[in-house]
Amino acid sequence: MITPVVQRWTHGRGSYRVAGEPIETRRYEVASIADDRTAKAFVVAHHYSGTYPAARFRFGLYRGHELVGVAVFSVPANPRSLAVLPGAAADSVELGRFVLVDDVPANGESWFLGRCFAQLRREGLAGVVSFSDPAPRTDVAGCVVFGGHLGTIYQAHNAAYLGRSRAELRRVLPDGSVVHNRALTKIRNRRRGWRYAVAQLVRAGARPLRDDEDPRRWLTRELARVSRPLRHPGNHKYAWTMHKRDARHLRELARAYPKVHVERRGG
Repeated sequence: MITPVVQRWTHGRGSYRVAGEPIETRRYEVASIADDRTAKAFVVAHHYSGTYPAARFRFGLYRGHELVGVAVFSVPANPRSLAVLPGAAADSVELGRFVLVDDVPANGESWFLGRCFAQLRREGLAGVVSFSDPAPRTDVAGCVVFGGHLGTIYQAHNAAYLGRSRAELRRVLPDGSVVHNRALTKIRNRRRGWRYAVAQLVRAGARPLRDDEDPRRWLTRELARVSRPLRHPGNHKYAWTMHKRDARHLRELARAYPKVHVERRGG
């Protein structure tokens, strides 16, 4: 039997819930999170990437006093990704992180996202883009640590599908996490954030980079030691406008959704 599912993450471990599973909304509420501390701690603890973006807006999904989900709307690494949306780049955001723990029913994602969007409209935002990574990854032992993510929740929330980002070669660390190319550029040029990027490689077994050392030579040598190449096909890109008057443009750009179902076998 083939069953559509939604993917969840708790403490970096992936799981699935059957799509369409109803949520008792009276048990939950959505609230803005004032600063990065709470949101970052939750995202780093649970999201498969273990990283936190440059946030502009943060919202929490609460069940009583318990935080069970976080949505982070952020500044994209490439502001040109917002060009499909109306207005200036500052008028839109990227859904940089969206993570719910695995015991929240499947429809909690759509319900949570809808309430986040309502608050973004009140903030005067024009639109949102988001990306999903479809490329599965394994750790050095061959165990699957990330099964790929097509953006099922974005499709369920009526996003316009805009195709894939550019295919590229990426580097994968022994635990299955990816070192993004923009992080490698920061290291090569010692740009803002380069120390954080170096620390990621050091945790994977690289030798620390000395302040008087050529970062390019260091990176060439240490990447070969602690990572392996991944030919990535490009992320799937989705977008929403916050106002119906702007929706026609996205509809004209939209393509058919990518579709894959997870096969679940039961006795």
